[in-house]
Amino acid sequence: MAVPLDMDPAAFDALVDRALDGIPDELAALVRNVVVLVEAEPPEDEPDDLLGLYDGIALTERWGDPTLQLPDRIFIFRGPLLDMCETEKQLLEEVRITVVHEIAHHFGIDDDRLHDLGYA
Repeated sequence: MAVPLDMDPAAFDALVDRALDGIPDELAALVRNVVVLVEAEPPEDEPDDLLGLYDGIALTERWGDPTLQLPDRIFIFRGPLLDMCETEKQLLEEVRITVVHEIAHHFGIDDDRLHDLGYA
């Protein structure tokens, strides 16, 4: 059985920042009112192996004054990502995929389409 990767929270946060920095500027400029948070584990009512979660209203479904809406939240879950990876290189790629996947939900892209694009 493979041994999960171990990494301190600050180093993991840096990987998430690196993934966010890798989003093309023209796409990043369209992301509105979103905060990205790193949590140790998914909530108890979610699967233990959940890597990320988008909590918000996709841009394609919004209406009304956007200044009156709470920020959308993207959660990246450190524990499950570390559990599934054996190397830092693999972890960096999985974090990148997870960040892109959750940002795509902000733009209204569903899981089926993300799977077709290789981001599931």
